[in-house]
Amino acid sequence: MHNSTVGDFQTGLIWFRRDLRVQDQHALYMALKHCQQVYCVFVFDTQILAPLPKADRRVEFIQESLVDLELELKKCANSEEIKLITLHGDSTTEILKAATLLQVQAVFTNHDDEPYSLKRDALVRGKLAGVGISFFEFKDHVIFERSEVLTQGGTPYGVFTPYKNAWLKNVTDEDLQSLDISPYKTRLAKLKDSHKKHFSHPVHSLEDIGFLITNLKTLPIPTGIQGGEHLFKDFLKRMDSYHETRDFPFIKGPSYLGVHLRFGTVSIRKLVRTALERTHAGSAGAAVWLSELIWRDFYAQILHHHPRVVQNAFKPEYDNIQWEDDSAAKKLFKAWCNAQTGYPIVDAAMHQINSTGYMHNRLRMVVASFLVKDLGIDWRWGESYFAQHLIDFDLASNNGGWQWASSSGCDAQPYFRIFNPVSQSKRFDPKGQFIHRYLPELADLGEKDIHAPWEASDMTLQSAGLVLGKNYPKPIVDHAKARERTLMRYSVVKSTKH
Repeated sequence: MHNSTVGDFQTGLIWFRRDLRVQDQHALYMALKHCQQVYCVFVFDTQILAPLPKADRRVEFIQESLVDLELELKKCANSEEIKLITLHGDSTTEILKAATLLQVQAVFTNHDDEPYSLKRDALVRGKLAGVGISFFEFKDHVIFERSEVLTQGGTPYGVFTPYKNAWLKNVTDEDLQSLDISPYKTRLAKLKDSHKKHFSHPVHSLEDIGFLITNLKTLPIPTGIQGGEHLFKDFLKRMDSYHETRDFPFIKGPSYLGVHLRFGTVSIRKLVRTALERTHAGSAGAAVWLSELIWRDFYAQILHHHPRVVQNAFKPEYDNIQWEDDSAAKKLFKAWCNAQTGYPIVDAAMHQINSTGYMHNRLRMVVASFLVKDLGIDWRWGESYFAQHLIDFDLASNNGGWQWASSSGCDAQPYFRIFNPVSQSKRFDPKGQFIHRYLPELADLGEKDIHAPWEASDMTLQSAGLVLGKNYPKPIVDHAKARERTLMRYSVVKSTKH
C-alpha cells in the first residue's frame, strides 16, 4: 500500500482535494512521514467552479468542511499557528505558485481518476518537474483502484458479482490498515514571516469565491470530519438492519455517508473495515452495505478502464437507440425536472433532490427508469441533471447508476425490465408517507389512491380538494403504452445477448 519510491525531503506540501480529513489520509500520512515540514493547501479550482450555479450546496459543504479541517489540523499539531492555505484560481498554476513560494521539494496528493482530474494532474506534474519539484500521488478514495482487481485473463471485470468475489478474495488487513499520523504531527509547518503576506488570509468564505449561501444548514447533512463521524456513529446502531430498511425512502435506512465519501471527510478504509468485521460476525445488514461500498470501487474501475462511458453507452450497441429529443420531449423532460409528471412517487423524489440535493437510492432507480423507459429520453439528460443537483455527485457512480437504469451499462438490468412507477410506489412507500412529505397537495388522499390519483373516483378527488391538471398534474404519459414504445425502441439491441 505504501509507495516505497518516496525519498525524504526537508519541506513538502499536501494538496487536499476529495480527501478533506486528517486521520487515515494517505497523502497526508506520506507527506508527514517523508518531510520534516509539511504545508497544507486546498485550491478552490475555478475550472471546476466556473460552470456551477452560484448557490451550490456542494461548494458550501466543501467550504464548511475546510473550516473543520483547519481546526482538526490545529488540534492535531496542538498549535493555533497551523494553517490550511486556501487558494482560488486554476489549480495548475496555483499549486506551482504555492510550491515555489513555500520552497517545497515535493507535492503530495491522492489519486483522482476522473478525466478532468487526470489531465489536470498530468499538467501539474509536468510544471513541477520543470522546476525540480517531485509530485507523488496515492490511493485513498477507494480500496482497490485501476487494475488492482482483474480477471484471470488480466482484463477488467464488466460484471459486478465476479468482481465482488475477486475483491473479497484479494482484500487483506493491510489494504484496510488505518494510517496514523500521530507520530509525525509535529511536522505540520507554521507559516514563516516571509510567507504571511501571500498566505495568511483565513479559509476562503463562499463570498470570497463568488458563491451564495444555500439551505444546507437547514438540512440533516452535517459537514466536515465531525459531521462524517456523527453520521457514521448513528449508522452503526442501524447497520445490522440495513438490508431490511434500505429500500424504503420514509425509513431512516441508509448511512447518508455518500457526500462524506465523495469529499473524503470519512475514510473508506474505516467504513470497509467495520462492514467486513460485522459481516464476518454474521450481520446480514453489514454484508449488503459492504456490497454497496464494493459497487463504488467497481464503478471507479469501469471509469478508469472505459473513460468513454462519460459520453457513450458501455455497451456500444445501445448508442443505436433513437431517443426522443424534439420539443415535446424537452417539455416532458422539464416536467420531470420540475416534479410535474403526475406520478406521485416520481414527483416526490424530484422534489427531494431539488430541495435538498439528496435522493434516496431506491428512488434514483425509479426516476431514472421513468425518464428513460417511460418518457423515452436519453439517459445522459438525466445523468447531467443529477450531476448538477446531487450533493453526493460522483462521476463514476452517477454514470454507472444511469447506465444501469437504461440497460446500456455493465451488469445492467435487461432492457425489457421496466419499473412500473405505481407498483414501485405501492411496494416501497405503501402508506404514502414519503409522498406526503414532499407533496402536501396530496395530503388528503388515502393510501389506496395516493399512488395513482388519476384512478381515484371524482368524489374521492373532490373531498381531497384535488383537481387534476390544476393543483396536481395529470400523468404526462400512460405507463402501459410507454412500455410498448420502449420495447420497440430497444428492439435495435435485441440481437445482443442478455
